[in-house]
Amino acid sequence: MADLASAAALTSGLGEGESATVRRAALLQDLGRAGVSATIWDKPGPLSPGEWERVRLHTYFTERMLARPPVLAAIGELAAAHHERMDGSGYHRGLAGSAVPAAARLLAAADVHRAVQERRAHRPPAAAADADRLLRSEAKAGRLDADAVDAVLAAAAGRGHASRRRGSGPAGLTPREVEVLRMLATGVRNRDVAEALHISRKTVATHVEHIYAKAGVSTRAGAALFAMRHGLVDAEKIG
Repeated sequence: MADLASAAALTSGLGEGESATVRRAALLQDLGRAGVSATIWDKPGPLSPGEWERVRLHTYFTERMLARPPVLAAIGELAAAHHERMDGSGYHRGLAGSAVPAAARLLAAADVHRAVQERRAHRPPAAAADADRLLRSEAKAGRLDADAVDAVLAAAAGRGHASRRRGSGPAGLTPREVEVLRMLATGVRNRDVAEALHISRKTVATHVEHIYAKAGVSTRAGAALFAMRHGLVDAEKIG
């Protein structure tokens, strides 16, 4: 999982230093499982509400275990965010949207991809193709970040180096953000962008927020001009 997450970090455009941090966080993310009874982890059937609440605490325990040494505090905070979700349905902080750091989004996607392929007491392991489909469906539902899912799937398929050679777009835009920007600049509505890219409207809104921030604009018109100046769209196509 650490190998997958760090490779995905490089694929997504994060630097070597940030990729190393993601790898370390991945290695430490489940330390807090030690604070939850093995009888819960090994239970073959559905968890009770109380048992599920104990499971949800394991990310909190991870963060607290790593909080004291200053050198580990930042890694612990990232490690503890691997169950956060873009729609706010994750735990233990219940972060949503832009509040979920890019590195945590990669951890979350990599964790899901690897975890479903491992045997658990309550289910058999999934095939790699099923894991791929699950990640796509989670991104479409707005729970996982679409760019993070793309990076994880590329890394899992061994395409990480090829993706890095493509580089990032102007102002550090990711390939998916460039794709969204081109559609915005030509007048495509957010809901139609979501439908065309098979992602949720919340994910589109997050992409738009990131595009505006990176491009230094605050309106769709400003984003369209940015796209035109950087050769991402022809002037006559801007609606």
